[in-house]
Amino acid sequence: ERLRDLPFLDLGHTKLDLHRSLRNGFPEVIYGEGKTPEQVGEIFLRMGEHANILATRVSPEMAEHVRALCPKAVYNALGRTLTLVRGEIAYTEGEIAIVTAGTSDLPVAEEARETCRMLGSRAFVVSDVGVAGIHRLLDKLADIRRARVIIVAAGMEGALASVIGGLVSQPIIAVPTSVGYGAAFAGLAALLGMLTSCASGVTVVNIDNGFGAACAACKINNLVSTASNDQRYGMNA
Repeated sequence: ERLRDLPFLDLGHTKLDLHRSLRNGFPEVIYGEGKTPEQVGEIFLRMGEHANILATRVSPEMAEHVRALCPKAVYNALGRTLTLVRGEIAYTEGEIAIVTAGTSDLPVAEEARETCRMLGSRAFVVSDVGVAGIHRLLDKLADIRRARVIIVAAGMEGALASVIGGLVSQPIIAVPTSVGYGAAFAGLAALLGMLTSCASGVTVVNIDNGFGAACAACKINNLVSTASNDQRYGMNA
C-alpha cells in the first residue's frame, strides 16, 4: 500500500521506473531485445528531458528508428548499445579494467564499457590477452593493476579469470562469453570453469552479461570512492 503510489510512467507496453536511481543508485536501463523499434523509440522520448539514457541489445534497425526520433543518440554497433547523453556525466574516481581473452569477446566488453561510462565510471579495454599467449597478458599487467575493479570476459574454457585472479588484489567480475567450438556449449563451459575457479574472490555473472558485470563493477567503484572521500574529509564514523 505504501509503495503503490511511487512514481512510474505507464506507457501501456512499458512502465518506466522514474525513481530507480534513488533506490539503487542507477537509473533504469532499456533492454532492447524483444521490444519493437517503436516501443524503444517511445521510451527514449518519454524518459525525461534531462535523463541520460542507455539501451542494451539494440539491433541496427532499432537504432535507426530511435535515432530518427532522437538524432543525438549514439549507436555502438559492436556493443549493441544505444546511448543519449542529455546532462553531464559525473565520473567517480578510479578506473575499471575490462580484459578480454580474445577479439571475439569484444562485443561483451564494449557493452560493459558503455555501461560503465553511462553509470559514471571510467573504463578501459585490454583485449586479446588470453591464456594461449600468456605473455600478452603479462605485458599489460601493470595497466590492469592500476584499476580498482577488473572485469574479465572470456569464452572457450574461461581460464583467463582464474589466471588474473592469481595475479592481482582487486575484485574480479568474470563474464563467460558464448565464444567457442561445440563443447564450449555456447558459454556454459566457460561459466562452469569460472564458477569453479581456484582463484579466490572471483565473482561470476551470466553468459555474455557485460551489462551486469559493469553494474556490479560500478557499484564497487562507487563504494570505494565514497569511503575515500569520507576519510579525506574526516567523516569516519
